[in-house]
Amino acid sequence: MTVVVRRLHVYPLKSGAGSRLTSAEVTPTGFAHDREFMLIRPDGTHLSQRELPRMALLRASFDGETLFVDAIDAVTPLVHDVGTAGALRDITLFGEPGRGVDQGDEAAGWFSALLDADCRLVRFTGRRETLLGGGTVAYADGYPLHVLSVESLEDLNSRLDEPLPMERFRPSIVIEGLGPYGEDSVDLLRIGEVEIELIEPCRRCVITTTDQNSGARGREPLRTLASYRTQRSSDGSSGLTFGQNGIPRTVGTIRAGDTVCASPRRSHP
Repeated sequence: MTVVVRRLHVYPLKSGAGSRLTSAEVTPTGFAHDREFMLIRPDGTHLSQRELPRMALLRASFDGETLFVDAIDAVTPLVHDVGTAGALRDITLFGEPGRGVDQGDEAAGWFSALLDADCRLVRFTGRRETLLGGGTVAYADGYPLHVLSVESLEDLNSRLDEPLPMERFRPSIVIEGLGPYGEDSVDLLRIGEVEIELIEPCRRCVITTTDQNSGARGREPLRTLASYRTQRSSDGSSGLTFGQNGIPRTVGTIRAGDTVCASPRRSHP
């Protein structure tokens, strides 16, 4: 079966909802503008759906100049002219220090009121390295891209009482044609001029139990994944995995419908 790109998603605001794309510009840090913005507490630590499930309702888009954010229960959307000359704030992301450009009081007030939490909006600046593989990343957890297959979700859904949508897993690239968990056996994806190396399995957290349309939290899919998808990661610890983390090795534009050339992995993770 031919392997193809089925869906592309970008997440301009870390832990906010994704936007589905017909084409995406692949940069060294992933899709253009992916996780370029982040919400932080007054002490600089980052906010996510882990603590605030309502962040799933934040639907952001960014064209390089204006950040637009809406939510189901927002009185008015945020239309923010993004600044590059704001105050630099110290941030902490999973214990790792960094910096971000503060986006001002208006944006901070909009998010704080909507989430009922004191927070500031910052834009990525500087450089972060991936956990493995020698890549770079903006505010994503550890890798620029997350690849998941249609068949893997179909297999998981066959084990669940109620099927889950692809959005629950927040992938960057959705592919079809490798079979269930076929992405686990792939070393390199070639999509046109773009090459993406798959580095290690994506460990899943409580965010996967959060309905991305309502913010409601349940027990699945973690309960079911625990029954058959526990794997050891590069640091030696065990976790629930679903999908693969990837690093772009060449850049360019990819599109939904593009054919994918998948090179088999020489040794399984």
